[in-house]
Amino acid sequence: MAVIYTSVAMIAFAGNSLICRFALRDHTIDPASFTAVRLGAGAITLLIISWLARRSGPFHGHGNWFSAVLLFTYALGFSYAYLWLSAGVGALILFGFVQVTMILAGLFSGDRPSASEWLGWSLACSGLVWLLLPGADAPSLQGAVLMATAGVAWGLYSVRGRAVKDALSATTVNFTYCLPMVAILVAITVNSASISILGFTLAIASGAITSGIGYIVWYAALDYLQPMRAALVQLSVPAIAAVGGILLLTEPVSLQFLLSASLVVGGIGLAVIRRPDG
Repeated sequence: MAVIYTSVAMIAFAGNSLICRFALRDHTIDPASFTAVRLGAGAITLLIISWLARRSGPFHGHGNWFSAVLLFTYALGFSYAYLWLSAGVGALILFGFVQVTMILAGLFSGDRPSASEWLGWSLACSGLVWLLLPGADAPSLQGAVLMATAGVAWGLYSVRGRAVKDALSATTVNFTYCLPMVAILVAITVNSASISILGFTLAIASGAITSGIGYIVWYAALDYLQPMRAALVQLSVPAIAAVGGILLLTEPVSLQFLLSASLVVGGIGLAVIRRPDG
């Protein structure tokens, strides 16, 4: 089950990058509105799923306000970053910082990585640093900072998810608790909002499918993964997003990105494949 849960979650995460980049690149919706619709659609979808699952109520799980703030911070930074970043580059920065955050959290909690995991992490981080080095092919600094912030928030959210016993209830609570923050965001940005039917549809798809349902699957996958491997396996997402960007969005891929992604994916293989989950 670990392989199935993890694979589905990674495809959903890559789908988020592709959907968001497509929506913002073509100006079908503004970043704040995309964030608001995405989180709102995710909350509604999860509430419906909770009801269909015949739970006594979605609010008996382990979600909380701090996790909701982390989720909102991630979603907002993610949306604005994709004004400047391609799908693959954005995903690589995002999950690079997710990795660092989760690994540091694992070390503080007593996790002791093996030599192969340390080497794999070092290779993956080297690839990320290489991507961000100044140069003609370097990504936008503004976009990179926003995506790095989103990555730290998502990393902390994932770490907190490891303690969750009921993924559906917790994810539903967290999305629902985001709604007051969404209302504030809408009130602040309403005068600059720009939403087309296509943009609205893309944001709903991101919130309902690749976010809401995808996060439930990811929470389930975390039951089988140690923090080090949970962090590293997410670095497969940039490769999936980059391929999707080439095929679906006709985005160019630089040599710098290819070499960086090779180090990142190679690091995953070294750290994860040599010590498969039991």
